Amino acid sequence: MCEAVRNETGRVISAELEKILCKTIPVLDHGFIRVVDYMGNDSSIVQAARVSYGAGTKQVNEDRGLINYLMRHGHTTPFEMCEIKLHIKLPIFVMRHWVRHRTANINEYSARYSVLSNEFYIPELSKIAGQSKTNKQGRADDQMSSEDKSEIAKTLSEFSEKAYEKYSHMLNDLGLTRELARTILPVNVYTEMYWKIDLHNLFHFLRLRADSHAQYEIQCYANAILDIVRLWVPFAYDAFINYRKNSVSVSKKCIDLNKKMLQGEKISQETSGLSKGEWREFIEAFDLKDMIS
Repeated sequence: MCEAVRNETGRVISAELEKILCKTIPVLDHGFIRVVDYMGNDSSIVQAARVSYGAGTKQVNEDRGLINYLMRHGHTTPFEMCEIKLHIKLPIFVMRHWVRHRTANINEYSARYSVLSNEFYIPELSKIAGQSKTNKQGRADDQMSSEDKSEIAKTLSEFSEKAYEKYSHMLNDLGLTRELARTILPVNVYTEMYWKIDLHNLFHFLRLRADSHAQYEIQCYANAILDIVRLWVPFAYDAFINYRKNSVSVSKKCIDLNKKMLQGEKISQETSGLSKGEWREFIEAFDLKDMIS
């Protein structure tokens, strides 16, 4: 159980983050995020960059400017001076996305030692969609009928309940070991973990998982963490939003194409030297759909 214990401390704190320490932030139908602990704030980034032990500059704008400079030019180690530890409850299939980020410390609830709870993620009807024809790992635009969506939600719910019933039967009536009984449960069952990560690597996680192309369910968690980061390190958060999350990375070819457009030259995918995928991304990044036929 996460309990915030208030003690006098000589370390730097984030006053806004302290207000939500150990408080539950709901995510999805049964999930949550809690801030368990943290280290550092914006001043810790500034101090590390200047390699000083004092309070650093007294000018807030100078601190903000330095953090913007660090983010803009890819100086990552000062951001590693801040760390955060979260308690997260999430469906197992979301966890499988999460653990691909191997730059954190993770301790997950063990179904070998403990019995899993009867909680399963059932998506809202508005989030049920067919397979995209252009994105092999994504959902298509909402073309599915409400009747089909309702049937799918009902099937997911009934199957989950039946699986848990058999899980409990094998545990309690047949005496099967927990490590084998768990194998009958679907990946929408909820698990829990403690997750500790430094700010630099957290920003990398958020750039990928708070993106509109990420799976909806992990986006929900990433967006909740973004709100936490905004309270924790507001200067670093603003820099991340401006120079990373809402920015685009372009190739030299794309830069050259922009120069040609500014000079009044006509460009096309056939003459650009870009693949169809690169061309589509170029058009989307600079909102050129109405300018280029």
